[in-house]
Amino acid sequence: MDHFTYRNGVLHAEDVPLPVIAAAVGTPVYVYSAATFRRHARVFREALSGLPRVHLAYAIKANPNLAVLRLMANEGYGADVVSGGEMVRALAAGMKAEAIVFSGVGKTHGELAAALDAGIGQFNLELEEEGEVLARLAAQRMREGRGQRAPAVLRVNPDVDAGTHAKISTGRKQNKFGVPIADAPAMFARLAKLDGLDLRGVALHIGSQLADLAPLEAAFGRIGALVRELRTAGHTITRVDLGGGLGVPYREDDVLPTPADYGAMVARATAGWDVELQFEPGRVIAGNAGVLLTRVIWVKPGSVAPYVIVDAAMNDLARPALYDAWHDFVAVAPSGARMTANIAGPVCESGDTFAMGRDIDTVHAGDLAVFRTAGAYGATMASTYNSRALVPEVLVDGDRYAVVADRVSPETMIAAERVPEWL
Repeated sequence: MDHFTYRNGVLHAEDVPLPVIAAAVGTPVYVYSAATFRRHARVFREALSGLPRVHLAYAIKANPNLAVLRLMANEGYGADVVSGGEMVRALAAGMKAEAIVFSGVGKTHGELAAALDAGIGQFNLELEEEGEVLARLAAQRMREGRGQRAPAVLRVNPDVDAGTHAKISTGRKQNKFGVPIADAPAMFARLAKLDGLDLRGVALHIGSQLADLAPLEAAFGRIGALVRELRTAGHTITRVDLGGGLGVPYREDDVLPTPADYGAMVARATAGWDVELQFEPGRVIAGNAGVLLTRVIWVKPGSVAPYVIVDAAMNDLARPALYDAWHDFVAVAPSGARMTANIAGPVCESGDTFAMGRDIDTVHAGDLAVFRTAGAYGATMASTYNSRALVPEVLVDGDRYAVVADRVSPETMIAAERVPEWL
């Protein structure tokens, strides 16, 4: 469910007509619904309410806007971060350090040190050497009287195919994430002996945009067996991080598991574990909470179908170019007529194409339209390719709205660059 609806033939974000935002801010622009974020955050929490101990950490990579993070903090969510920059954002938005989980396969020594100094709640270790470095950094701080053992879990790779796009699959043995589950018991035992580490459990995450719960349940079964093996070996296991990955409907006829379905499966799969279960939802909360508002520049005749050229481009919304991803394209004020067209942006790449031969609302030059379900992995992946302005972001809350990220102009970009005086 989202709060983007037609009223009197015009698409609104909550109580604000999208043409009002286009007139004030310009296009392209991301528009987010605060009500949708809140609803999705609460629905996900309620789906897990039957579990004894739960920690929710919003996956910042999905949408890292400070206003969005403040919304999530107000809903009681911590943060799942995958870089030092995301940690800085989480703290700036008011998220508690102890509620931050630091994931990611390539944490630098500097990022590990900064996270220790910030007092974050958990490091998800991706390899043994990372654990050794983290232990040394923590032990040094302990000797100096300014820290404690680093709270950590070991991320394992269960070798389960999530059945999702290859570029967002993370749980197969050929993926770069986690340690092979067969190696985990011995590695856990070695890391647990390090003075600077407080190794509390294990973690996994097998992919994103999951449309089937069966792979998740299979992966959880393997993790449950690992937990039992580790406890048999004498280790204390108090946390299991189950990651995120639950999908959202990008097409009207998509049928995906609901958070309630997911919660029921988790309860079944983790019965008897006696741990705090940790979750990192991102797309399932942010995806349907945003749209990319764009204006048609031209309708260009084509040999097979016309090209609808819009002012949004692959640098604003990269998912179609990266993953052949589908985003519904609808007119802000549809006439009721339909057309078959290709939808493309102005970037000088053939890959700057959002759809080919698609049945869409009939649009003309100057019309407004939106790409739906663009709240996750939209603005966060934007770039300034072709020296295009970095796309702005707007948050709507009821009948009010605010620009929560400015459009970054080419002039601002140029001001950050330097030409050596010897040129």
